[in-house]
Amino acid sequence: MNIAVIFAGGVGQRMGKTDKPKQFIEICGKPIIIHTLEIFEKSPSIDAIIVASKLEWIDYLKDLLKQYNITKVAEVVPGGETGQMSIFNGVKCAKELYPEDSIVLIHDGVRPFITNELIDTNIENVKKKGSAISSVYSTETEVLIDDDNNIKTVVKRDESLIAKAPQSFYLKDIYEVHIQAQKDGITNSIDSCTLMNDYNKPLSVVLTDYDNIKITTIKDLSLAESIYRRKNNV
Repeated sequence: MNIAVIFAGGVGQRMGKTDKPKQFIEICGKPIIIHTLEIFEKSPSIDAIIVASKLEWIDYLKDLLKQYNITKVAEVVPGGETGQMSIFNGVKCAKELYPEDSIVLIHDGVRPFITNELIDTNIENVKKKGSAISSVYSTETEVLIDDDNNIKTVVKRDESLIAKAPQSFYLKDIYEVHIQAQKDGITNSIDSCTLMNDYNKPLSVVLTDYDNIKITTIKDLSLAESIYRRKNNV
């Protein structure tokens, strides 16, 4: 089976003052989280969706799922104290519901411009190589620094990519790493790619496009509306 685990448990502190978490802010008349879920809902390759949501907003989300006829969501689970723990709650739920050889596509609830092609590419790459990290080539020169902000290394641009999402794995593999990380006291890894790398798991890249943005700030909302209008000719 192919399972999407969508984490939407954040409060969006970098978005500034809003009356609701950023995943529920509307772009072009529809909540961001619904834009995201609709892509997975309509994908023939996705069998089920699990969403990790901030606890006090779960009922609100469930009402949205009914309103927009999102039927593939099998469970909405409470988010954790960190992004890592929100993802774990979703992965743990998947482990309880589905076979361990299922493929899990881990995705941000506020990254609404993925495509069916990218979903399929992730799944095929997991089958071939065991993982799929959706990425884009860097358009700027990246540098590595030390604790005093001195540059240690200038990274070659043609060897430098930016990891985005989905980040996809076999359910058994990502679940086991999460369990080991918690035993080791790691609960705030920045993303699944980083966590798997910390445990020396092989990681393979699939290319996505630059429209695959994560909506984090007020400026991102304007960019997202522009992308949506361009993609939908409105």
